[in-house]
Amino acid sequence: MTVYMNKKLSHSFNIIKSAVFAAILVSFSCGNTSNSSQTPAAATAPVKISAAGLITEKQYNDLFPQHAAFYSYQSFVKAVKQLSNIKIKVTRRAVSVYQLVRTDKTTGKSTIVRQDVDWNEEWAKEKPDSTYEVNFGNFCTEKDAVANKKELAAFFAHIAHETRHGEDGKYNDGLMLIHENNTTNAYIGESDEYPPIAGKKYYGRGPMQLSYNGNYGYASDCILGDDQILLKNPDLVETDPVIAFETAIYFWMMPQTHKPSAHDVMIGKWQPKASDKAKGRSPGFGMTINIINGEVECNKGENMYNMKDRMGFYQYLLAKLGVKDDNCVCSCAKMQPYLYGVNE
Repeated sequence: MTVYMNKKLSHSFNIIKSAVFAAILVSFSCGNTSNSSQTPAAATAPVKISAAGLITEKQYNDLFPQHAAFYSYQSFVKAVKQLSNIKIKVTRRAVSVYQLVRTDKTTGKSTIVRQDVDWNEEWAKEKPDSTYEVNFGNFCTEKDAVANKKELAAFFAHIAHETRHGEDGKYNDGLMLIHENNTTNAYIGESDEYPPIAGKKYYGRGPMQLSYNGNYGYASDCILGDDQILLKNPDLVETDPVIAFETAIYFWMMPQTHKPSAHDVMIGKWQPKASDKAKGRSPGFGMTINIINGEVECNKGENMYNMKDRMGFYQYLLAKLGVKDDNCVCSCAKMQPYLYGVNE
């Protein structure tokens, strides 16, 4: 379930029918490589390979042999490349008052794309700021090749589960559904920052099945620099495959008010606090399930179908990518989910 990160979004128990990406950053040394001014660090700087560089088109098609034409390898690669040029600085006051600064790394231009109405209220300014930066270029690129492939397998496992349409247990039916089956529900939640547009529906679309007006507006701010683009045109997530993949990577990379990002969990950046440990939360794939759809799938025992399906996809995709996660805490069967509106 895609859970909106704003205080005013209505709580939902739907599986996300609701991700960034690194361009291949290669350092070239021109001219005389024996220049004494060159530092050893610069001379040995590792090549940073993008998420798209971790997998070939042939491998992608092997992972998703029945994928819809909409979810092509070319669209995935383009989404990775485009979103890798964006970073977001998030500053939060008084828990739920936000300012988002979006930087286009190709131009160096930074723009405030969101500043909540209470931002300059004295009561908000008195609260300590919490600031963090999300560099979408770090998607599946921050660690070594094995760790990056594990993150890619985890990401693919979730989007495969969300879009599957085939025989259970074979894990060959991911990236098929473009939107959720039931499109009659509008999925509208109360939001001062991202109010819905009359007549528009915000049902689950794309690889992560992005849902609710709050998520469409937040994603649109981050990806496109204008919340109105996806609020006014939510169908773009099911008609533009690049935007669809970008919404998935956006959700994967962005922390939520009380939750870490799935990216930070998979790279080991997130470590549980005492309160998390008391609730059974541990680093690993299971924690990403808790982030994405914990209220529906976690703390419900080992036989929860959707949780087991995500785990099955993860193990299947790890093997396909030639890596292992031997110490994986893959299950969230005993993890307490996050409760909407509760500061943990």
